Amino acid sequence: MPFLKKLGFFLIGLSIGLVIVAYFMKEKKVEFCYFPNCRVLKDLREKQMTFSPEVRQLIDNKIILKEQIDTVLLDGTVDFSKSNTETDPCKSYYISGYMAEKEVALTVDRCDSIAEIKKIMILE
Repeated sequence: MPFLKKLGFFLIGLSIGLVIVAYFMKEKKVEFCYFPNCRVLKDLREKQMTFSPEVRQLIDNKIILKEQIDTVLLDGTVDFSKSNTETDPCKSYYISGYMAEKEVALTVDRCDSIAEIKKIMILE
């Protein structure tokens, strides 16, 4: 069998396999987080979320919605140079992102079972 024919069969089988794997992974909503930014954000989303009194007041007054905070925790960027990950038992992370088309920064403390949003700053 010539090489090009073998290569053709291989590529057809590979493409069918990739489609099947992608379909099953989509069904299970699997998320592959290998980079530190993705791992931190995923861990924060999985913990019980609490809010500082300052942030709770913004949410109660409907200035900021919880869905907007969830969007930042999904698509945001963790700035490890501004984060304090050396403290025990809670690590503090600085997360920047966009909320209602404005650039914002969150300060989040990640403890063992909870994550507390300490501060929300609007960046200019």
